[in-house]
Amino acid sequence: MPLKEEIKQSKAKGHQDWRNKYALRLKVVDAGVVVWAVAGAYGVRFGFSDISAGGATDVDYFLLSIVLVIAWWLMLGFWGSREARVLGSGSEEYKSVLASSAWLFGFVAVVSYAVRIDTPRGFVGLAFPAGTLGLLAARWLVRQHLSLERKQGKSTSRVLIIGGTHSAAHLERSLKSAPAAGYLPVATHIAGETFRATDMEAPLTGIPTDFDSILSVILATNVDTVAVSAGVNLHPHDLRRLGWELAARDIGMILAPALTDVAGPRIHTQPVAGLPLIHVSTPKLTGGKKIAKRTFDIAVAGLLVAFLAPVFLVLALLVRVTDRGPVFYRQERIGLRGTTFSMLKFRSMKVNADPELNALLAAQGSSDTPLFKIENDPRITPLGRIMRRYSLDELPQLLNVLGGSMSLVGPRPQREGEVALYDDAAHRRLYVSPGMSGLWQVSGRSNLSWEESIRLDLYYVENWSLIGDVVILFRTFKAVFASTGAV
Repeated sequence: MPLKEEIKQSKAKGHQDWRNKYALRLKVVDAGVVVWAVAGAYGVRFGFSDISAGGATDVDYFLLSIVLVIAWWLMLGFWGSREARVLGSGSEEYKSVLASSAWLFGFVAVVSYAVRIDTPRGFVGLAFPAGTLGLLAARWLVRQHLSLERKQGKSTSRVLIIGGTHSAAHLERSLKSAPAAGYLPVATHIAGETFRATDMEAPLTGIPTDFDSILSVILATNVDTVAVSAGVNLHPHDLRRLGWELAARDIGMILAPALTDVAGPRIHTQPVAGLPLIHVSTPKLTGGKKIAKRTFDIAVAGLLVAFLAPVFLVLALLVRVTDRGPVFYRQERIGLRGTTFSMLKFRSMKVNADPELNALLAAQGSSDTPLFKIENDPRITPLGRIMRRYSLDELPQLLNVLGGSMSLVGPRPQREGEVALYDDAAHRRLYVSPGMSGLWQVSGRSNLSWEESIRLDLYYVENWSLIGDVVILFRTFKAVFASTGAV
């Protein structure tokens, strides 16, 4: 099939300039939420009556509300929360919403104090949290709609990949594995190399390395984004010139370094002789970060234990009545820095089920892998299957969290026999406290391979953030209620 025809057929269904459409949608949603929050706070505080502030400066609070709405809406755009690069996946969009809102209200507080404007604390105290939470909820809903569109091939960026054979193939696989990001590889240009990776699916446009040939390929493929991967056989001056040409044609340019699984907060750039050197900071969960994570764990786990106390009681009675055995199951697991602790669960298996594990693993052929998982485990009781489907058997681990041996979010704690099979990379899972939930649990629950699970766990260990924990917890609730691949 001719190259142009092959690329044309790969064109996304309903392809259009989705960026402008989506940005307009966000502008309307943001305006609606901000007006709702400020008007609601105004109505609660003032009752929609004409009220002026006394003091050093008289202020028309209705006018102040209008200014606040406009400033908040503009700040969301200024902070980049509507840029295409942060939409669809990751937490940067939510961070931008939080940062822009916090800076705006911090500015209001400073100005009010400096010029002695008597801004009612009740008004600000209602508008700020209501608007911020409303914006986050609205952005999440809009993102879900965008995700559905992208699964249908809509609202995507058509991408031409330029690079070395192996790096281009890796970039293609990575982009296709994350459809929520909205990048659709439609062609690959292997600059200067004469062979192609066998797992590369996008059409190959050729191997010329001269600037004019590459620019012609870009224009012929009708892409709106060019992704330059590591190992590209191009002179730095040609790359800079390529950036100029793409910017003039409103085509985006992405540089994908060989470094993988490193989050934005750990990456810093330093210009040296015109080169943007990338510094990668060492991951550390110490000091203030450690205190923040522990405080968050205690607060949330304490609230959940208090709220779910009736559920604990009902499940305990059901386990006891249906099986006549012990309510709790205790098992030694490996935790922070290789220490051993006793992990709690509601018992979901028959009494004395552990001695049968090795025989079942051997029969399944899984005894030599670190991720032990028995398919259709015959030891599980009927009640246990129901509890496991919705992860109810793991609720007692909230007590482990309160005791400090576990965290709400972290790598899953494993048995000593499983840890004995770790390689050097897998041992890095033990740098943080094990968690009730984690990245791999919400990314595929028990359906992921060991290699993919360890990659996600290491990403969490090396890129921890408190807001990341919050996002994982919300995704955990969604995965549990959907009961997808429960362990």
